[in-house]
Amino acid sequence: MTVPTGGGPAERPVLDSVPRSVQVAAAWSWRLLLIAVAVAVLALGLSVGKVIWVPVVIALLLTVLLHPVAEWLVRTARVPRVLAAAVCVVGLVGLVGGLLTVVGRQLAMGFGELYGQAQEGFSALLVYLADSPLGVETAQIEAYIAEAQSQIQANSSTLVSGALAVTTTVGSVLAGAVISVFVLLFFLKDGPMIGAWLVRLLPVSARHRTWEASRRGLVTLSSYVRAQILVAFVDAVGIGLGAAILGLPLVVPLTVLVFLASFVPFVGAIATGAIAVLVALVDQGPGAALAMLVIVLAVQQLEGNVLQPLLLGHAVSLHPVAVLLAVTAGSLTAGILGALLAVPLAATINTVVLYLHGRDKFPRLGLDPDGLDDRLDRLAG
Repeated sequence: MTVPTGGGPAERPVLDSVPRSVQVAAAWSWRLLLIAVAVAVLALGLSVGKVIWVPVVIALLLTVLLHPVAEWLVRTARVPRVLAAAVCVVGLVGLVGGLLTVVGRQLAMGFGELYGQAQEGFSALLVYLADSPLGVETAQIEAYIAEAQSQIQANSSTLVSGALAVTTTVGSVLAGAVISVFVLLFFLKDGPMIGAWLVRLLPVSARHRTWEASRRGLVTLSSYVRAQILVAFVDAVGIGLGAAILGLPLVVPLTVLVFLASFVPFVGAIATGAIAVLVALVDQGPGAALAMLVIVLAVQQLEGNVLQPLLLGHAVSLHPVAVLLAVTAGSLTAGILGALLAVPLAATINTVVLYLHGRDKFPRLGLDPDGLDDRLDRLAG
């Protein structure tokens, strides 16, 4: 028996025996696996650290909203910057506090009446089911209700732990609100210097490019916040006026709820629309509920087909699939607040990444190397 020599099949490298398609698939596999692990670690870190980064992002959103007001106070009214920042923060806190007070009073005044109407409607439903061809007996329904009540009593410990979890969540929200207010004050006072300090951490060759990318990201963020506020305002006014015309209760809380939920694409509109229709159904019956449904659909069509493309347009250009995935990922990472912040963050990151890859969405913004150099010189003393 002779052993093949001279580069025969027995002396070929093992890699040459693996088909090219298998090699490419293996190369893609370990890279994709590494990316998936990195994304999972990032999502886990964001979920654990949401008590810190969520208030900071909220403060950033409020900063781009209040920055023009602070600049007007500094340049026109000749107010010191620290005082201008304090005035903006105090005004915002006062506005939110006053709005919550009004909503709380409206809920306290109207919820009892609505609850009584819901009980009457439920009793009427029982009578209808008993008289209908379905032949559902009232005693049978009452037995189901009694069984549900016994199940609630049997799982009272779970309900108590859930209530404690809600209390903990409320404490986290209050702590996050304090952090947001504190960070907002310093963002309004020293925002450009804080940005320059962050850029200074990068290598010298990357500083100016990163600075220009951040400027365009802030333009996108500002465009999104202002346009979305206007869209939410139109949604709230439209649905609120519809509820007022129909004579529904809790018009003010419903209007505020629609305004806040409109910042969450897709999910917010569906949830608040369903609540408005449910209130109409409980208060006035199927006819009012159908009219409320028509109003909600009309307002949402106006938002989706006119306001969103007209106001957001090129500045915040994300595919609807990307918006839906961003909202889902944000909700999984940080709950409702994550869903609220996902779209503006995704739009800002999209603008920054596109600029770093050579596509400038805001060429009219120009370059500002002297602005960065001036701030770096000030940081250096």
